[in-house]
Amino acid sequence: MKAMLQCMSHTPLKGYFDPSPDVVGEVADLVNAVREEVACFDPEVIYLFAPDHYNGVFLDLMPQFCIGMGATSVGDYMTPDGPLDVPRQLAERCAEAVIDCGIDLAFSYRMQVDHGFAQALVEMTGALDRYPVIPIMINAVAPPLVSFKRARQLGEALGRFAGHEHERVLFIGSGGLSHNPPIPAIATASDPVVIERLIAGRHPTPEARDARQKRTIAAARAFAAGDGGLHALSPEWDRAFMRQVQARDWSAIDAYRNDEVSKAAGASTHEAKTWVAAAAAMEAACAQGWKAEARYYRPIPEWVAGFGALSGYSHEGPSKSRGGAAPAGRLQCQSKQDRKGTSDESA
Repeated sequence: MKAMLQCMSHTPLKGYFDPSPDVVGEVADLVNAVREEVACFDPEVIYLFAPDHYNGVFLDLMPQFCIGMGATSVGDYMTPDGPLDVPRQLAERCAEAVIDCGIDLAFSYRMQVDHGFAQALVEMTGALDRYPVIPIMINAVAPPLVSFKRARQLGEALGRFAGHEHERVLFIGSGGLSHNPPIPAIATASDPVVIERLIAGRHPTPEARDARQKRTIAAARAFAAGDGGLHALSPEWDRAFMRQVQARDWSAIDAYRNDEVSKAAGASTHEAKTWVAAAAAMEAACAQGWKAEARYYRPIPEWVAGFGALSGYSHEGPSKSRGGAAPAGRLQCQSKQDRKGTSDESA
């Protein structure tokens, strides 16, 4: 089989509170290059690992992992609302295979997803429904949280299934790296309105969603100005993590402790588990026959994000659907960014 991996940070603040134009352009070049590669690769299906931010999944029933048999984007921030193209029978077979591997995977036939999923799909493919996609939510905001090791095991189980099902598959990890946006926690919340929103805040009014988004933007402005009390970004942690994923240093990744990650890099850094799951899926699907490449990193305070990107490509192999051997990914689809070289801030 041929497989591609694309891991990238997302941010709801893009377009609302941006860094300098050169940084915006740098990230836009990165996104355009990834989109060109994905279009050239033309995946049969995408397995998308992403978190939710109390927009689709709430504390009335919070799974650690959830696969969508059907899914709809809520349309928060600048992402579109509407259905994803989820192949139901494939998702059902995938869930059965993953559960057979000992992973307790929840499932939903009416999954709601937010910008964590939608931004990755729109930026990397151009639309919510350009390709069939299996969405897999990883809880990254509501303690108690699964370990990095367990996220790796989820990815492995899914990758073994995908490796037997497809000719060309794209794995996406959407989230991370170091960041700590102003997401309230049930352990410290005292306002009854906030508590109810965390437990069952589905389908907010447009006014309520707009108010929440404005609070996030205001917090980002304060953070970029050096105020607001949010956890600082941690480029050192981010770069070390990216090196470990690139090297597929699973023992180092398994060793991460949730409390230590929160302390070192912020409470929402657990979104990095989407990268771990996606890379582990790539590893299992390709029987280790692939190469990873860390291609971008920059701490961007305006987006409250350590913003990174990492790609992976399976080794050359036969393609039944295309009638012959061909290298996948960047070797086949050299992009404008490839020709220019990577940013000075690349990891």
